Formats: sequence, structure tokens, C-alpha cells
Amino acid sequence: MDASVRYHWQLLRTGPLWLDGGGMFGIIPPALWRRNVAVDERGRIELAQNCLLLRPVKGRAGPILIETGSGDKFDAKHRDLYGLSDHCVIDALREADCACEKIANVIVTHLHFDHAGGLTRRAAASESSPVPTFPNATIHVQRREWEDALTNRSVMTRSYLKENFEPARSQLRLIDSPPPFPPGHVAQKTEPPAVAVRDRMTEILPGIRVFNVPGHTWGSQAVVFTDDRDRTIVFTPDLIPTAAHVGQAYNMAYDVEPFVSTVTRGWYLDEAVKNDWLLVLNHEPGEPRRKVRQDGKGWYELIESPE
Repeated sequence: MDASVRYHWQLLRTGPLWLDGGGMFGIIPPALWRRNVAVDERGRIELAQNCLLLRPVKGRAGPILIETGSGDKFDAKHRDLYGLSDHCVIDALREADCACEKIANVIVTHLHFDHAGGLTRRAAASESSPVPTFPNATIHVQRREWEDALTNRSVMTRSYLKENFEPARSQLRLIDSPPPFPPGHVAQKTEPPAVAVRDRMTEILPGIRVFNVPGHTWGSQAVVFTDDRDRTIVFTPDLIPTAAHVGQAYNMAYDVEPFVSTVTRGWYLDEAVKNDWLLVLNHEPGEPRRKVRQDGKGWYELIESPE
């Protein structure tokens, strides 16, 4: 990777998302997770839809967007179901003084609706169906994720919505990052991958790398770059959606392979400590910027690290 490339970055909030608390914490009893997470009268917890806007410190390359949120296409019924507001990625970019047409590259961690819904926008009166939100951008996603999205290999029936990504098919660049373990290998719960994470990263743009973090989906990816303060920033997908999901067994009911999530979370947090990563959590409604430290009890804790 070109170590000289640095990026200015800005956190974008693209509206709230309310999902069932039991679904978000899987087998963890409510008596445990409700100590730190509040629920509404419908049993839902508040999540954020966090995105990042990157601009290179040097050069004239166009802006880069990491993640897109759920977008603007849901009808009133589903907006109520998920607690969505009128604020979407289009509004967040406008507030950041960046037009959608200026975005040169979009990176999504995976193609579930709350991460890739903003890739397309609601059709205007003159349009018959959703159209790409970022018409001049290349969209970067793992090949395995694309294949699973097309065939809807998901725990939930409506996580992958083709109207979110099919209209932007021609803009896709598919990535083949190696998995942490060889196909067919059954890892032990605390087993680290034989190949270090730095050797499993794929550079997709100057100074920007991705690597596979399976469990929530098989093709989920984390995004790594160095910022203008020489920090290693890692945009973290639904492996650790909020700070309350740091526990070893804190998997979601939506994960395609919860045990794999547990294994991945272990080596991921270990790498974060060793490499002094600054994580940005994609669904944390509070402070999403977190450093990882060992907790003295054989596991890890997330420390708020606001700018």
C-alpha cells in the first residue's frame, strides 16, 4: 500500500434505524444487554446509520464515500417499522457540501438494505424505477457478497433488496479478498488465522484497503485507511455494530453464521489492539469512534475516542 496517501474524513449521520433488540443481540438474555441499551415500547433499540466521507490530503481525486445507509425509497409502512426519518445520505452529503455527482468511489461493507440502500434513490416523476444515486462512482464490494445478494442468501427475507443495487450493477467493481481461514477449515473459538490480516488486505484505491470479516454475511468487508493525523482508521461492519456488541458471544440473530462471527470478532479485536486501530462503528448511535484495549479479564473493551 502507498503509505504516503492520507485522507481527511468526516463522519456522516444518515438518520436513525430502530431494530428489534432481541434480534440485535441473538442468544444474549435481555437481562444482560438491557443494562446498557434502552428499548422503546415496541422492543426496538436505536441504531445509527454511520457513513464516512473521505477526501485525499494531496491530489485532486474525487471524494470517496464509505457506506450509504438505507436511502430514501421505503414506503410509509416500512419507514414506520424501522423508525426511519426523512434524513438520508443525499441530505448528509449536501450538508457536507458534496454533491452526489461528485462522488468518485463508494465502498459498502455489505449489501443489506441499511448499508447499501443509498446506492440508488427514489425515482423522479420522469423515471420509472430507482436510479443510481452516485452516477459517476465506482462501487466496491466483495464478489462473494454480490453473489449472495443476487440469490438472497440471508437469514432474513428482505435484507437484500435488488432495487438497492441492481440499477447500479454497471458501476460495480467486485473484490476477491482472501478469507481468514481456508475453505472447509473449522476454526476453534479463539483460533487466529494463520495469515496475518495485513497480508489478507486488498488495496482497492491508493491508500485504502479492505479485508474479509465473515459471520454476519460471508462477504462482509472492513475498510482501512490512514488519516491526516497518521491514525489507522478501520470502518467496522456489522461484526461489531455498536459498542454494546463487543462481547465474545454478542452476535445478532441476523448473522448467517453466529459462531463464525464469534471467531472473527476475537481475531479482529486482537488485531485492533496490536495495530492501534481507531474503529468507526457503523451502527453506534453514540460516539462511534473507539479504541480497543484488553480488559484484564481475557477479553477486550471499547474506549471512546472522539476528535
